[in-house]
Amino acid sequence: MRFTRRAALAVVGVATLLATSACGSDDDGGAGSTQVEVFTWWADGGEKAGLDGLVGQFTTACTGQTFVNGAVAGGAGANAKQVLASRLQQGDPPDTFQAHAGAELIDYINAGQVEDLSADYDSWGLKQAFPPGLIDNLTVDGKIYSVPANIHRANVVWTNKKVLADAGITATPADLAGFFADLDKVKAEGIAAPLAIGKDWTQLMLFESVLITDLGPEKFTGLWNGATDWNDPGVTTAINDFKRLLTYTNTDRDALDWTDAEKLVMDGKAAYQLMGDWEAADLDAKGFKDYGWFTFPGNGTTFQWLADSFVLPQGAKNPDGTKCWLKTVGSAEGQKAFNTTKGSIPARTDAVPGDYPEYQQAAMADWKSATQVPSCAHGSACSQGWQGAANSALGAFSTGQDVAGLQKALAAAAKQFAGK
Repeated sequence: MRFTRRAALAVVGVATLLATSACGSDDDGGAGSTQVEVFTWWADGGEKAGLDGLVGQFTTACTGQTFVNGAVAGGAGANAKQVLASRLQQGDPPDTFQAHAGAELIDYINAGQVEDLSADYDSWGLKQAFPPGLIDNLTVDGKIYSVPANIHRANVVWTNKKVLADAGITATPADLAGFFADLDKVKAEGIAAPLAIGKDWTQLMLFESVLITDLGPEKFTGLWNGATDWNDPGVTTAINDFKRLLTYTNTDRDALDWTDAEKLVMDGKAAYQLMGDWEAADLDAKGFKDYGWFTFPGNGTTFQWLADSFVLPQGAKNPDGTKCWLKTVGSAEGQKAFNTTKGSIPARTDAVPGDYPEYQQAAMADWKSATQVPSCAHGSACSQGWQGAANSALGAFSTGQDVAGLQKALAAAAKQFAGK
């Protein structure tokens, strides 16, 4: 039986939202459709708030088109990507889908599942609006296949200010040694797991930050482009540091999503969480204001970036409506509506910092001056296959704690997926 859009959404229990439009069409996405099914993993919290802001701008800019919410819940798109893969295999793509900009798109490009948007970049003025470095990162064999809605920073530690104050911690740790000392202080106050963490990709995020500290940004980037060997002694040091960090984390880490770990911080059961800066918007949306943040200790001025982007799938039922969505995503108005509530910063260089909350203003300044490195956990550094292999290796390490085994698995993954 054909795996239809309706069946796919029913499987994961996702409610379909029809936004008001001038057309008010009741069609079911066939030929001449005015529905635009937007497939994301933004189902709640600050992510949903950001999507809602973008939808509002789309409704204004794309009269006659109807937004259909195809969101599938699950941090970093773990659940959504499984559903999406089935739909693409069955020839039933949504009109557009969310994907991380960078190496993650290579799988879709090689499979012929997304269309070239280079001509649209020219007509929409996006090559002038986005910084040259980002354009370079988006370009594959001279073509551009996605429109980024934002820039996120991955290597940020979020804190519960009260928990830190109770432990007598008043300064940001400058390095890992200082961070370990602070974790011990929090633990001495009766907090069993001072560092909250979740499963697979959240552990990869933490590990990547440790790698940046122990290798430096240039050698870290080299892990993904082949310039740095995964058997490097610095990687061994990072694995051992990561192993020590895990001793400060919650024992149920392999069963939690990032929002579950975040709740431990909100409830005062943990002091810290390493998470991307979407956490700022999520905490704000949930009414938790007593939080602070700092760049992961030892990362210095390194900005580990990722970007949420949208594509035009081959076989989309409403390509004209999809292009209107993509144009909205890349527009100054769309990026402002999205990023002011999502917690990210705009990909465009003409954004006004004063339009954004405190954290985003700081991130916008850092983006202009910091050393930029990509994220495998969020697809800017590695393909989906490589990402999956890294997550699996770290999942095994979470229980087995085999340092040599993890390094061997990561080296094998690099050998298998590098260049793909």
